[in-house]
Amino acid sequence: MKPLKTVLVFFLLTLNMGFGQETEYSFSEDSKRHDGVPKGMVTKHVWKSTIFDGTIREYYVYVPVQYNRNEAAALMVFQDGHAYVNETGDFRVPIVFDNLIHKKEIPVTIGLFINPGHKDSELPENPFRASNRSIEYDSLNNAYVRFLIEELIPELSKTYNISTNPQMKAICGLSSGGICAFTATWERPDYFSKVMSHFGSFTNIRGGHNYEAMIRKTPKKDIKVYLQDGSNDLNNEHGNWWLANQQMASSLEYKSYDYTFVTGTGAHNGKHGGSVLPEALRWLWGDIKSK
Repeated sequence: MKPLKTVLVFFLLTLNMGFGQETEYSFSEDSKRHDGVPKGMVTKHVWKSTIFDGTIREYYVYVPVQYNRNEAAALMVFQDGHAYVNETGDFRVPIVFDNLIHKKEIPVTIGLFINPGHKDSELPENPFRASNRSIEYDSLNNAYVRFLIEELIPELSKTYNISTNPQMKAICGLSSGGICAFTATWERPDYFSKVMSHFGSFTNIRGGHNYEAMIRKTPKKDIKVYLQDGSNDLNNEHGNWWLANQQMASSLEYKSYDYTFVTGTGAHNGKHGGSVLPEALRWLWGDIKSK
């Protein structure tokens, strides 16, 4: 048996492997434009909420060329939508959607990219600094998912035929948007059955650190969970993001959830998550047959 001091040193080294040096991540071919792949349409809109009274926000809608009004489409909602819809950013979702839908590797999916609300008459220059972001994203309640179900998705459904099947609805976010996506699915698994979190803030900002215990003590819900984080993520007064995501993964494993936890050396940014997004989407939608 190894001496206790040796075991502790090994444990600490294991926890810190990768710290200080973030791997350089690169995009695969599925995150690049290709000739012959139809390009979906992205439109930008502004919304004034009633559930989050006094807030204003931008949102974007992606519609693939393959969308057919006579067939209900899948829906994927993204928090901090500006970061995911940007075709030169870390995630480049419209490009990835175009490629994967074209290859029938994910279903025909409408993307709803929503920025956090801001309490002002003018939109903030940096959507990450929107005044209502933490209230909407970090709170462990049903207010945000109600905002989706009662406000924005009905507005979207006036124009597009969206499936009512929860297996055809996914929600995604980064950082506080990641825990927001999980909360939406946790609160309404009858509406969203799939969640994708990139370096999610499962820390004590507004009580998010409690999820790892709640998962263990709550009857298993019918949801599919994708987690991504890196060993160079944040460590501050709210908690340690890397450890928090490991705790989430451990709790999901304990309750036998359908989940995956993709790890790397990434910091609190989308470089790692964006580089593996095509494969992540294949996994998330792998239980749905594409036409």
